[in-house]
Amino acid sequence: MQNDLLEAKVVILGSQGVGKTSLVVRYVQRTFSPNCPSTIGASFMTTKLVVENCKVRLQIWDIAGQERFRSMAPMYYRGANAAVIVYDLTSRKSFDDIEAWVEELRKNMAEELVIHIVGNKFDLASAQRSVSLDEAAEVISNSIGAGYTVHEVSAKDDEGVHEIFFQIAKQLVVKKHAMEQAMRQKSKARVKLHQHGLENEKKGCCY
Repeated sequence: MQNDLLEAKVVILGSQGVGKTSLVVRYVQRTFSPNCPSTIGASFMTTKLVVENCKVRLQIWDIAGQERFRSMAPMYYRGANAAVIVYDLTSRKSFDDIEAWVEELRKNMAEELVIHIVGNKFDLASAQRSVSLDEAAEVISNSIGAGYTVHEVSAKDDEGVHEIFFQIAKQLVVKKHAMEQAMRQKSKARVKLHQHGLENEKKGCCY
């Protein structure tokens, strides 16, 4: 029975021009526009999916990458459960900016986020690639930390986009179930402790 519901906020971060809006529009609306206007501040879209019998509602926030909006970013990603940090695999500069985005999240977020690193514009890789997948994985592991998933996608060709959000939703569902299990175990432990205390009281009153 699909009676679980998980509502999660996912923020999309990255430098200007990497294709964040195209990525979100491709996933939510199943369309692509080569002339997406630059995001001003932030915008969001909502979509639903089912993962392991759990209904998931994702609120996906597309946050502007322009420098003049950077000071506003923490206001938009407050309360986020997951983050997608996007770079343009034809732009070395956008890849170099990833570390700064991760550090900003760590500085402003108390909760441990599910974070995925995404190289967009795979459709241009054969002719214009500046960063290989192996190099991206190695650099991110060495400079940011192990455990970050790196993807290459094409919002234009709809390649790999849906898998990112499905994986994020699955990780959040697993995290939710693990927290619920931990809470149940704590509750059982409190009940046992209470019962043990009652038993000791009964034994004491018999002497």
